[in-house]
Amino acid sequence: MAQYVVEMQEEKHEKFYFIRETESMDIVLLPSKYLMHKKRSHLSPNTLKEKAFALSYYLNYMAQGELQLENVYGMTYSKQHEHFTDFLLWLKTGSQHTRKKYKKLPSNETCNTYLKEVFQFYRFLEQEYSQAQSLKVLSDQQIVVRNSVGVRRILNRKGFHGYLQEKGHQGKTIEQDEILVLLQACTNCRDQVLLLLLAETGFRIGELLGIRYQSDIDFGGHILYVNFREDNENNARAKNAEFRKAKISDATFDILMFYIEEFKDLIFKQEYLFVNIAGDFAGQPFKISGVYSMLKKLEEKTGIKATPHMLRHYFANARRKGGWRLELISHALGHRQIETTIRYLNYTEDELIEVSDEFYSRHQALYNIQELL
Repeated sequence: MAQYVVEMQEEKHEKFYFIRETESMDIVLLPSKYLMHKKRSHLSPNTLKEKAFALSYYLNYMAQGELQLENVYGMTYSKQHEHFTDFLLWLKTGSQHTRKKYKKLPSNETCNTYLKEVFQFYRFLEQEYSQAQSLKVLSDQQIVVRNSVGVRRILNRKGFHGYLQEKGHQGKTIEQDEILVLLQACTNCRDQVLLLLLAETGFRIGELLGIRYQSDIDFGGHILYVNFREDNENNARAKNAEFRKAKISDATFDILMFYIEEFKDLIFKQEYLFVNIAGDFAGQPFKISGVYSMLKKLEEKTGIKATPHMLRHYFANARRKGGWRLELISHALGHRQIETTIRYLNYTEDELIEVSDEFYSRHQALYNIQELL
């Protein structure tokens, strides 16, 4: 059994994560304090859960070597580097799973993400307790970025040179013709509206399910609003405490109005746009688990796998092909870093050839080839 475990306590629809030491049953103060700090930053429960598990893995790794945090600060540069690279290899072999019944080993990307979370925890400790020491292995890096009007900025970041090599992430998307098949396979207009709004807004599923029909829809302008709330009955929430908006097409707005009219007896008895429309929970706010169940049934019927996140990727790629600037796509998706948006975009070989042809057609004399012949 692991020495350190993650536990969750729910109060008034809010989830609090902390780490407990199994032998003494005491709550481990520093990582739990860090998780509370992140909770106050309005991170989503799923994000907090991931952070909690990353820290629990690190604490269990430390326990095997009988190490404390102060021991790490006292290490030389080479020993610190070895300590953290060994942690990555420990993760890669699946040693964090005490029962050894995992389906597959974690990817290099996942292992690196866990270590990055550990580094964030160390930086929190340094800032919280005004420590003179800092981790020797985190070197200073400067990254030059430019915004949409060309203004140059220099970002200072801490980097680690021992991460596992990543293959590069390309998000899974879904194509327009597949969405059309799914829409035809839906058995009710609520599911059709949900698919259409995911595809047209790029909202996260938690953001879409949190929409309240009275306050979050501009019926005249055909605009939907994301409003951050922590008290949604269905536990839906906007990530990063965001407030955004998106305009939908007239055709999608028409079917949205048809859905509201069709199920107004259920919708108008509560606050949320999306509700359960049948069964024992009819009239109650639709939950994320219900969305995934609906998508699973559609997959069994059509053979097409779809997730809310794949529809976000579709939104990003459709806007890119439609000529949207990268900064606009990033803002529409609610990304804090434009690098995240770039990973959403799936460029094909045919597209690269097409833009190359266009470039050469406009710049045939680029190298004065005719003079060389």
